[in-house]
Amino acid sequence: MMNHPPTAMETWEFEYEWLRVRHLVQKAFEKDSLPDLNAILFLIGIQELGHWKGSFSKEEKQDLMHIAVCRLLSYGGHYAFLGRDADGWPHYEAKRPVEAQGLEAQEELLKAYAITYFKELEQENGGLEKL
Repeated sequence: MMNHPPTAMETWEFEYEWLRVRHLVQKAFEKDSLPDLNAILFLIGIQELGHWKGSFSKEEKQDLMHIAVCRLLSYGGHYAFLGRDADGWPHYEAKRPVEAQGLEAQEELLKAYAITYFKELEQENGGLEKL
């Protein structure tokens, strides 16, 4: 299980797994196009929140994406889950800085962790259809 940005030898596997995640999400939500990283972060945020409502405000959407980033970076020990507030929103505590420098490196790190996240969801739920 890859929990870091890909090395040159792992690039093909990483690209395959990332495309696989995008296709799984596209199929599960019956979308016409493949989701990008931001759409997948939004979905992870909703999954971590644990409930869906008809619409989210712009601020709530940003909060959901922040939850997703914290959840994904918890794989690398960068964040730790603290608990939920009275409204059920998860909260995380920063533990250590992210070593990945630059936007591209940070995106690759988030994609690698998202691959891990969806593999775990599939194992726990027997597939993405039950999300």
